[in-house]
Amino acid sequence: MHSIQQFIQFFTDSYQNNLFVKLTFSVYHGKEEGLKNCFVKKVTIKNEDKLSFTYRYKTRDIVKNYPLKEAIIIITDFLSGENFKMANLFTLQADVVLEIKNNRQVMIKQLNPSHQELPSTVHNKTKSRLIQPHQNTFLKALKICDERGVVYPHAQDKFKQINRYVEILKPLIENLPKNNVLQVADMGSGKGYLTFALYDYLSNHLQFKTNMIGVEFRKDMVNLCNNIARQANFENLKFEEGTIIDFKIHPLDVLIALHACDTATDEAICKGIQAKANLIVVAPCCHKQIRKEIEKTTIKTSLDFLLKHGVFMERQAEMLTDGLRAMILEYFDYSTKVFEFISDAHTPKNVMIVAERKPKTKEQKQQLFEKIQAAKTFFGVKQHHLEKLMEM
Repeated sequence: MHSIQQFIQFFTDSYQNNLFVKLTFSVYHGKEEGLKNCFVKKVTIKNEDKLSFTYRYKTRDIVKNYPLKEAIIIITDFLSGENFKMANLFTLQADVVLEIKNNRQVMIKQLNPSHQELPSTVHNKTKSRLIQPHQNTFLKALKICDERGVVYPHAQDKFKQINRYVEILKPLIENLPKNNVLQVADMGSGKGYLTFALYDYLSNHLQFKTNMIGVEFRKDMVNLCNNIARQANFENLKFEEGTIIDFKIHPLDVLIALHACDTATDEAICKGIQAKANLIVVAPCCHKQIRKEIEKTTIKTSLDFLLKHGVFMERQAEMLTDGLRAMILEYFDYSTKVFEFISDAHTPKNVMIVAERKPKTKEQKQQLFEKIQAAKTFFGVKQHHLEKLMEM
């Protein structure tokens, strides 16, 4: 532990003497699901110095700011428990590396500094967006920005949502098997904000050969989006009029369905499973089917004191619906994650379910099947609509 204390003292001294550049933590062995790294830098917020911690997960980043005293407590916890096994401190005097071995042997070494100047601590600096307004015809056509590439005030939240969406999908897309042509379907594409953004990122940023189809039942939206795709020279992006349930199955790499209402989300998931898509991404909207079943059941549970209140019933129906969707996806050979898509600071909260294809053993499938049945029995649910579609 002496080396850990010495490392923390190195960090504290560098911060107090204005020599601190940054601090990184890696090789995570803790219990926080999906956490990979943590990056620490100095920021100035309202004329007050803070330490900004960026917790990097597989599909998102979470940023929290702390004063020095709280930061030291967190860093000590990072290194003292079964958490991060590697820490790198960068200062203007030296780089300091701390490594914790499996047998708790701690090693520390100093290297020549790799930085000669301090980074900017300005907090509200211009963000680097994956989708830039001045470079994209589709953003102008959709009234997100003007001819100069300036985002309209009323469209700021939509622009943030577009970029956040691409940020979430970026690492997932990069993990896909490298095929000759990426086949993508967007179910219920609407006005195409997110469809255009993803196609642009795949084709123009990642340089992937991409065939993408947007499925939308409103003819006026289909015509609008096809016109915008032509204006933007998105040659392999097409929009078709139709419903999700009538979509003709063909091999897919990615299936997306954002805000498909109630059981339309189940229809989209079903199509993705049947198409053996490597990646299925849905952001459900409305959860009527399961709520109706819970409300009409005569089964009494230990949650009755909650479910008698309409607002809690609604939330429980949402959690149960999407929790069962995640388990059913896992039963059909997917690994799933469920998380919040967009903070309510910009738009109403949305849950996103991400499923990556990962075959299961017979034993795993049996365990999942039993969990699904147990959850339904507890809440008095006869059948989830996705079960019906998949003929489970």
